Amino acid sequence: MNRLNNKVAIVTGASKGIGAAIAKYFAAEGAKVVVNYASSKEDAEKVVKAITYNGGIAIAVQADVSVAADVAKLFEATKNA
Repeated sequence: MNRLNNKVAIVTGASKGIGAAIAKYFAAEGAKVVVNYASSKEDAEKVVKAITYNGGIAIAVQADVSVAADVAKLFEATKNA
């Protein structure tokens, strides 16, 4: 049994590097993952594709976490997914 089944993880900065690795790890552990990115939509979509290819569930959401309205949009997209 995966430790994060029935959990949702929002991973900021998840389009590359450590954030992408964390997003993939959480997905492998059973979490549904929100891959947050500021400007690299193409990289974020590659992370989502890798997660879904391996049987996980993920979406990419653009948001600048230093902007309150973007954070609200991020959470709204998460709730609607």
